[in-house]
Amino acid sequence: MKQRLTLIKLMTGLGIFGGTLLADDWTQWGGSDDRNMVSTEKGIPGVGMRAGKFKKGTEETDLSTTKHLKWVAKVGSQTYGTPTIADGRVYVGTNNESPRDPKHIGDRGNMMVFDEKTGEYLWQLVVPKLGAGKVSDWEYLGICSSATIVGNRGYVVTNRCEILCFDVEGMKNGNQGIQTEGAYMAGPGKEPAEVGPKDADIIWVFDMRGDELGAFPHNVASSSVLVYGDKVIATTSNGVDYSHLNLPSPSAPSLIMLDAKTGELVAEEISDISSRVLHCSWASPALGKANGKDIFIFGAGDGWCYGFDVNPGEEEDEGETFGVLNELFRYDCNPPEYRKVTYPKPTGPNEVVATPVFYKDKVYVLTGQDPEHGEGLGTLSCIDPSKTGDISGDTVWIYKGIERSMSTPAIVDDLLYTADYRGFAYCFDAMTGEKYWEYDTFGHIWGSPLVVDGKFYLGTEEGELIVLGTGKELKVLCGEDGVEPAVEFSGPIYASPVVANGVLYIGTQSHLYAFELEKK
Repeated sequence: MKQRLTLIKLMTGLGIFGGTLLADDWTQWGGSDDRNMVSTEKGIPGVGMRAGKFKKGTEETDLSTTKHLKWVAKVGSQTYGTPTIADGRVYVGTNNESPRDPKHIGDRGNMMVFDEKTGEYLWQLVVPKLGAGKVSDWEYLGICSSATIVGNRGYVVTNRCEILCFDVEGMKNGNQGIQTEGAYMAGPGKEPAEVGPKDADIIWVFDMRGDELGAFPHNVASSSVLVYGDKVIATTSNGVDYSHLNLPSPSAPSLIMLDAKTGELVAEEISDISSRVLHCSWASPALGKANGKDIFIFGAGDGWCYGFDVNPGEEEDEGETFGVLNELFRYDCNPPEYRKVTYPKPTGPNEVVATPVFYKDKVYVLTGQDPEHGEGLGTLSCIDPSKTGDISGDTVWIYKGIERSMSTPAIVDDLLYTADYRGFAYCFDAMTGEKYWEYDTFGHIWGSPLVVDGKFYLGTEEGELIVLGTGKELKVLCGEDGVEPAVEFSGPIYASPVVANGVLYIGTQSHLYAFELEKK
């Protein structure tokens, strides 16, 4: 967080970005550049929470049946985006099945923005679907990315496989950006929509499917961007086609760097990741240090974890010079025995879906697959990012008893907390890999754990929030045989819990809940 605050102050002072940053905001996926899902806040409710019940025949919450609930907001019908909280606003990616404007009807991607204190709806970014069906923009999935907020600018990956920069005020402060938002929101070949004060103010859009890259997103583009100085680093979601047999764009980069102010392409990886992609590259990039220098970490769709120099280099091809992300190391997250089995069998290799995490000069990375492929064997590896070249097999430690996972770890006090898709939560010694405990939530887990205030929060596909105590001994606060039963919600929880400014946010498929301790 200190690094993030220093960076923001620097950019604001240089006039690159304006606005302010609250110290306890949750401004991006993972909460910080290292993507560690840990908060230092105190006073967050652990027991006694009640999400409440709907009023008969409606999706409106009966507030008399809730406890510790500050507010609840209706979002879409399929919500996978984890909330971002910055400067008094809450941003959440969803679909358009709860339309807020009659001019935006039908299947769309949507990022809704709410007032942090009251839950009041402020404005929305509406994104047309590609019309490619399940192959590249799955019906009714919407925007799955978490917005990254830096000063008065935000960045999000859309369902159209775009990186989009927006004004955090929306159209409230006028149109600062492309001036063609109406045409963008309507979609190609359609009459432009009328732009209003509740619409997004789009600064720039970079289409990763365009001629510059030619990426082919599998199912949906869903990663979140990393902002480093005046650059944006993002995953292209390049992958296989719907047959799972062909790679339409084997030469497209899986990781790119853009100019944060203009959206122009600065550099791309040339590690040939796309030619080896098993399914899709969905993981978000992370930032940490190795040998005293900043590096980017990327868990890729080929099942390898890569380290890249933050300072792009140059390559020449057919007389044209272009920027490249120079590879520092690569690590095969799949043991050799996994590679001997055909993908996507349960005993076969996996891609990296969860975002790798930096902690005390080490990188922690899990392997997993798209949930449609079911359960199967996974790995949890701790690697040394200061090493160079192919460091496969040269792990600090590796744990093979975990199953496929999409959960980014949370690490605090040398203890690592994570979960796998089958529904088990874990606590490991981050230094040695020793497993201290595991806990069966009895529900599939799509999201990541949050650790805050001595508690470990985890949502399940069954619509339950599990709350465990942190430490080497298992303590169940809310869950099976716990102090209280799991907190029950009205629908599945696919997004990750986050906390900001004393409030715990839980997103279900259809609603966003904000909990805080009751005021005395």
